[in-house]
Amino acid sequence: MGSGRISVGDGAVAVGVAAILLVTGLSGQHSATSLDLPGYALLAAGGLALAARRRAPVAVLAVTGICAVGHQAAGFDVPAVAYLFAVYGAVRAGHRTVTVAASVLMLAALPLAAMASGLHDTGEAFARARGALELAWLIAAGAAGEALRQAERRADEAERTREETARRRADEERLHIARELHDSLTHQISVIKVQAEVAVHLAEKRGEQAPEALLAIREAGREAARELRATLEALRDDDRNPPRGLDQVPELVQRARTAGLDAKLTIEGRRSDVPAAVDRTAYRIVQESLTNVARHAAAANAWVRIDYRPDALLIRVEDDGRTTPDTAPAPGVGLLGMRERVAALGGHLTAAPRREGGFTVQAELPVGQLS
Repeated sequence: MGSGRISVGDGAVAVGVAAILLVTGLSGQHSATSLDLPGYALLAAGGLALAARRRAPVAVLAVTGICAVGHQAAGFDVPAVAYLFAVYGAVRAGHRTVTVAASVLMLAALPLAAMASGLHDTGEAFARARGALELAWLIAAGAAGEALRQAERRADEAERTREETARRRADEERLHIARELHDSLTHQISVIKVQAEVAVHLAEKRGEQAPEALLAIREAGREAARELRATLEALRDDDRNPPRGLDQVPELVQRARTAGLDAKLTIEGRRSDVPAAVDRTAYRIVQESLTNVARHAAAANAWVRIDYRPDALLIRVEDDGRTTPDTAPAPGVGLLGMRERVAALGGHLTAAPRREGGFTVQAELPVGQLS
């Protein structure tokens, strides 16, 4: 595919080739006829058409081929230089089959055009030698275009590989930091929790009322420890523990019911295989959303909807909690993490209070080109 604008370099090449063809045509030996003016026009048009070879390589291939046959028929024995440039450009753009077909037609049409104009009637041996030379030049132009196309493709693959490697190393480093931070926090919170529980136990043993602040510290320590254990399970979700995906979403919904939330799951569309990254992200979105509902929403009901579409996977989690547009909480770490996961896959996530009360999290994940 070419760019939408003709570059200065392409224009210069086109003008240069047109000038060479015109000079060659003017210096050639041929009798003056009424076809001279059309012949010169075809020479110039074939060269100038090369200005658009990046934008429309197949069209330029056709135009230069027609011009080459035309100026031969007009009596101008000028090499099809413009067509060779067009062959190079078309093959470089990946149009190999079209180029081969067009070149076969050219090799058949050029001798016929030359004979029609009275050129090259010097014998069969000369015609064969000329045909072999034209074929050799066409093969050389096509080979040059294919070689550059392959080089550009390898360069693009190398660049993409470098980007993927850098992204993977960054992810591994973030995971390492998260694990180190988790281990450190787990130790400190465990110490705080144990000390708070010991203090409460001693107070109760002495028949005293434990201070409310101490009880709050104990409960906060227990909750933090539970959250950190859940985080550790996610961080250590490696090959030894297969990653969870859409197949495990019903388990999440059932777990939410067990915890007292009336959760319902709806699956729409035709079930199809989705990329592994989308599969994992969909599970995490449902998991985080239901966790937030259970902890913060004070909701009685939750609805999980998974919609399989031809080019996208839609996940929607709603609840009927106390959140309203006026009391919407600030986005927490869980919601920010969901946004990052979805954005990394090229998707879109919205999270906002429902007009009738409660909260909605909706994510749309593309499934067409991911792996």
